[in-house]
Amino acid sequence: MQNATPPPRDFAALKALIAERAGELPKRLTQIASFALENPDEIAFGTVSSIAGQADVQPSTLVRFSQSLGYEGFSDMQEVFRSRLRDRILNYGERLQQLRGHDGEASKPKLIFEGFCDASAKSIEALREKLDPDDLDRAVERLAAAETIYLIGLRRSFPIATYMAYALGKLGVRSILVDAVGGLAAEQVAFATEKDAVLAISFTPYASETVALARLAGERKVPLVSITDSPFSPLAQTADLWIEISEANFEGFRSMAATLTLAMTLTVAIAERREQRPEFRPEIAR
Repeated sequence: MQNATPPPRDFAALKALIAERAGELPKRLTQIASFALENPDEIAFGTVSSIAGQADVQPSTLVRFSQSLGYEGFSDMQEVFRSRLRDRILNYGERLQQLRGHDGEASKPKLIFEGFCDASAKSIEALREKLDPDDLDRAVERLAAAETIYLIGLRRSFPIATYMAYALGKLGVRSILVDAVGGLAAEQVAFATEKDAVLAISFTPYASETVALARLAGERKVPLVSITDSPFSPLAQTADLWIEISEANFEGFRSMAATLTLAMTLTVAIAERREQRPEFRPEIAR
C-alpha cells in the first residue's frame, strides 16, 4: 500500500525520508536503503537484476523498497537517483570546468567569493535548523568526561580535526590528533581505553582509514562520537552518538563552514563543561 503523501522528487528529500524511516524498515529493506545511499550511481544506472545482485537481495525486494517509500515501482524511484546526477560530487577538473562557464562575469574571483559565501550561509542555517540540542548536549558530556579525546578526521576532514586539536590544547583539554603520519594511526588509536573517547569526522565519499579506525575504537569499547552526513554513513552505524551535517556546495566545491562551526562549538563547550567538574580543572594556556 502506498503512502498518501506523494513521494519525494529530489534526492535530498528522498534521503531525508529514508533517514526518517530507517528505524522502521525491515532488515532487507534497510540493507537496500544503505546500499542505495552509499552507491547512488549504481541505483541510477543499474537494472533491477544487477542492483539486486550487488545489494545481495531479491529483485522483488527492490520493488517493495520503492513502494514502501510511496513510489509506484523501482523505475519511478530510480528517476530520483538519475536526477541527482545533476548535483553529484564532481571531480576537481569538472568543478573548474563549471567555473569556466561563468566567463561573462566581470570579476571571476568575486563570483567565486560570493558563491562560497552563499554556500557557507546555507550550510550554517541548515545546521541551525536541524541540530538537536539534546544530541549536542550528549556529545559534549560524552567527550568532556574523557581523560583523552582522540580526534580522527583524514582527507577533507583533516583541517577540522587539526583545529580541534589546537583549540583543545589551548583550553587545557588533553587530546591526540590521529594524523596517520608514518602509517601509525592504528597504533595511536590502540592506546585509547574506555576512559577516553574518540571523535571521528568523515563525509561521503568516506575516508576508508577514518572508518577503519572508528571501528577499531568501537571494538575496544572506546566511547565514539561521530560527525557525518547520513544515518547510513559507516560512522553513524559505528558511533554511540552522531551528529548529522550536510554542507552546501558552490559548483561542486563543498563548504566546510557548518562543520567548523560545530567543531568550535564542541571545543569550547567541552572546556566549559570540564571546568564545572572538580577532577578536570587544568590551567588554561595563555
